[in-house]
Parts: sequence; structure tokens; C-alpha cells
Amino acid sequence: MAEKTDKTEDTAKPLSKTAIYQELANRTNLERKNVATLIEALEELIKEQLTDDGPGVFTLGDLLKVKMVKKPAHKAAKKENPFRPGEMMEVKARPASTEIKVVVLKGLKDLEA
Repeated sequence: MAEKTDKTEDTAKPLSKTAIYQELANRTNLERKNVATLIEALEELIKEQLTDDGPGVFTLGDLLKVKMVKKPAHKAAKKENPFRPGEMMEVKARPASTEIKVVVLKGLKDLEA
């Protein structure tokens, strides 16, 4: 019988929420409670910026940009079927919607190799 190789030993596990707070507390010389409060305030700020009243965009340093993208409504219609040329297909109506997109900026793109 072949030996099983455990790949989990080779790869690092992602940090838990508690571990992230503790690591940030160690690196910034702040108490873990203060780091938790800071993260909660950051969450609230992002939510405020991504509302209809806000600008709809939030940039976190040179790491990432979070933006709100509004998709318009579409009426039901008939259009040509791309898989069967000459045949028409019915496209269902779709209501307007809002999506949240996260864009990676230069600070994180430099990590790609």
C-alpha cells in the first residue's frame, strides 16, 4: 500500500480572526482590544463609504480598492442564440442590482511572481 503524503504540512494555514488581532497587536504595540476596536471602526467606515449617500469607493492604502458597481435593469427580450445561429432565444427580465467589487492594487500585485 502506498504511503499517503500530507500536503497540509507543506502549506501554511491562514490566520484566524483572533490570531490576526494578536499579530497586529504585537506589531503595533497596541492592546489586542484596541486592535479589535480599530478593525470594527474600519468595517463601519467601509460600509459608510459604500452606501448610496457615500462615494461608492473605498481605497485601503496601496493594497486594495473596494467599489460599488450598479447594474441596470434589463427588460425581457428575444435575441439570437449564440449556440444555434439563426434561432432566436428568450432572455428573461432582470432587476437592477448592486455588486461590491474588490480590486487589487499595486501593493499586492507586486507579490505575484
